[in-house]
Amino acid sequence: MAQTTCSLLALSAASMIIPATLYSILDSSDQHGKTESILWHSRGTAIMLLILYALYLCFQLRTHKNLFSEGSGGTSSLDEGGDDPESVMNPWSAAAVLVAVTVVISFCADYLVGSIDSIAKDAHTSKSFIGLILIPIVGNAAEHATACVMAVRNKMDLATGVAIGSSIQIALLVTPLLVVLGWAINVPMGLNFNIFETVIFAVSVLVVAATVQDGKTNYLEGAMLVGLYIIIALTFWAIPTGVLGKVTG
Repeated sequence: MAQTTCSLLALSAASMIIPATLYSILDSSDQHGKTESILWHSRGTAIMLLILYALYLCFQLRTHKNLFSEGSGGTSSLDEGGDDPESVMNPWSAAAVLVAVTVVISFCADYLVGSIDSIAKDAHTSKSFIGLILIPIVGNAAEHATACVMAVRNKMDLATGVAIGSSIQIALLVTPLLVVLGWAINVPMGLNFNIFETVIFAVSVLVVAATVQDGKTNYLEGAMLVGLYIIIALTFWAIPTGVLGKVTG
């Protein structure tokens, strides 16, 4: 599981580094042609990422699901204390709840994003810090709590899966899906992010992959990851609003 996770993290980093590198070497005198090249590259990359994510789901849920089962034996979904299994919702009820929650979250997200300007102005904080540090912390609070609970129970595979699985889902599913949807509705969206943000993402992937690749962890490795996150947060705190510019592509 750890090796698969590291490979997917490396793939997600490559999907951002390659477009940024391509954009930097294209002829800057032909801005329209440069933008079109990045768009076509991003759309092709997005389709490939979606295919790879579908294969990953098949790998995880069907052909090699034993590798992702809890514990080395992967035979039980019960707690160590032998508690009764939790009740499971039927698919239709789960789908209805998912749709309802998605609608509510969409309104909340729209209100939250619309409040960034006023919050940044009142708090004298850069939009980059709010958008890349504060909002992800709040938005992923439930996942953070779940990962911590699993880690306390010494279920490190589950804790790692929760912590890193969301990043893989954003990089290999949500981002390329938005590119394809933008293509469908004639809204140009690419994978060419700001070079500074791309470097930050690549460094984060490198450190996380080096930490989890052996499938083991300790408090020192955890402290290093927290330290890196604080360094990144301080970096975005120090960047004034507008310095990073808009995402191009």
